This record gives sequence, structure tokens and C-alpha cells, in this order.
Amino acid sequence: MSGTEEAPLFDEAASWEEAQAALEALGLGDGLPLVPPTARRMARMLDGVADPDRSLGPVPPLFGELTPATAAYQCVLAGCAPAELPVVLTAVTACLEPEFNLLGIQTTTGTPTVAVIVHGPAVAALGMNAGTNCLGPGNRANACIGRAVRLVLQNIGGARPGIGDMATMGQPGKYGFCFAEHADGPLPPLPQRRGLPAGESAVTVLGVSGTTEVLPIGGEATPEAVLRPMLAAMEGARLAGSGGKPRPEGEQVFLMPPEMAGIIADGGWDLARIQAWMFEQGGPATARAAADIHPVLTGGAGMKMTHLALWAGGTLSVTRPLLRP
Repeated sequence: MSGTEEAPLFDEAASWEEAQAALEALGLGDGLPLVPPTARRMARMLDGVADPDRSLGPVPPLFGELTPATAAYQCVLAGCAPAELPVVLTAVTACLEPEFNLLGIQTTTGTPTVAVIVHGPAVAALGMNAGTNCLGPGNRANACIGRAVRLVLQNIGGARPGIGDMATMGQPGKYGFCFAEHADGPLPPLPQRRGLPAGESAVTVLGVSGTTEVLPIGGEATPEAVLRPMLAAMEGARLAGSGGKPRPEGEQVFLMPPEMAGIIADGGWDLARIQAWMFEQGGPATARAAADIHPVLTGGAGMKMTHLALWAGGTLSVTRPLLRP
């Protein structure tokens, strides 16, 4: 074993068991087996990176320094391919924006975790899943990118259970929460709504407390039948997460599969009408403004939608173009 005590590099001949025991003793894992970091794996992960030690900012709560090299180490642990390092770096730097409130998300006794959405050509290039079971297992890129982001937050940021991370329960999404947006559909992709050029790869981060399955009202193929149950889910999440206290008005994010988006499009509704109708029906308690209601196209066949309940403690999503480290 070579390298620093905090981020050891193992000899290629080191046994799997030796590496796992050493990494576990240092608290660098998430409970699942880790890929042993070696000089060869680190060199591959950083191949083409101009300045591996360039500071990208301190990560709360313990404010370890994010650099391409420190993130690359976590990517190796998580099993990422080298082409996935820019996604991880983009996601974590987006989390450092003040409006995201990473310190609160990392240290609360609540359940939030960082969810990552990847947009644009990077989705196909990395072989990511924006279809069936996009939030579940089975896709290496989705799983490893999400896990690497979490390891960065834990090992660089210091959000270890009982130390920086004070979650009473936590949630399974803290192992990794990453999926992709559909490239095509009746609604503009989220980055374009935020002013990024069409065809540019981007990453969005969300502080998500949990997920809720939402079904349309049975037997009705209308935009209202699709969207009204989602308003109920939003209101339920607001009431359940408020603790009886006023909470800051923020955003709403929900995931729509192709069939649901098709029903809405066939009804003649575009993004602006979806947002306006939901805001009118739900009122200011739903979101700060109509434009802060964000349907995202993803998922496979079926009539199920998903509400991503954002952390009630206060967080706003952040979208950034893909970094080229």
C-alpha cells in the first residue's frame, strides 16, 4: 500500500480482502465493496485532465478540498469509467452553489440526498439509462456516477453517519441517486429551459427527501387527469415535511414517462400551460412561481409518474453545463 493514509493506493498485487479491510478501517466506504485504488487506476481516471490538483472549492460540512484528483479517487472506489469523472465533478460543483444549501442537506437529521440528472449527448455516450427502471438497479453508469457523488460528499465533504451526517433515518438514495433525461419528447429539456444551448451536455442536482409513485386518475386520458394526482402528491409532501411550520416556497420536480407526456401533448398542452395550470390549482404553497414547477421526461413504458420531494429545509435545484477538467 502506498500514498497517504487518508487516500491509500494499493499495489496491483494486493489482495481484494486486504484492500477492503484497509479502506473500511479508514471509513472510506458506504458499506458495499469498493474497487481498490491503484496508481494505474488513478492514472487512467485522470488521463487528459490538465490540472488534477486545481481547487474547485471546499465541500461542507468539514470542507475538504474538491479537486479533480480527490474526486477521481472516489470515482475509482465507486467503479466509474474515466469518462464519468466530468459528470461527477459537474454534479458536486453544482452542489456548492449557495442556493442548493449543501451544508443543510449534508447535516440535517432529515432524509435528503443529492440526486443527479444527466442531460444531452453525454447520456448516450456514457450508456446511461433514461428508460425502464431509470431510478433502479441494472445500469452501471447510473449506479456508479450516483455512488461516486455520494462518496465525494462523504469522504471529501466529511458527511459520515454520526459525524457530519446526522440523519435520523437516511434513505436508500444515499447509496447513489442518478438518472438521465430523455433526449426527445414533447417538452424542452430542463437545461434548455434554463438558457443552455440545445445539444449541450449538462448536469442537474436536486436535494431530494424521497420519491412517491403517482398514478393518473383512472380511465381519463386528459392532461388534468394526469396532473391533478401529482398536485395531491406535492401537497401531501408539503404537509408531511413541514412539521406544522411555514416552509419557504421553492420548486417542484416530477418525472413523467413517455405515455403520460403523450397524453398531455395530445391534449394540446405545452410546458407553459402545464406550469400555469398546476400553479393556479395548487397556489403559491406549491412553488414560488409557475416556472418553478419542473416536469422531467424520463422512464419507460407504463402509466406511473414519480414525485421527487425536495428537502423542506430549503434547497433549489442547480443545472450546469458539463465540465471539461
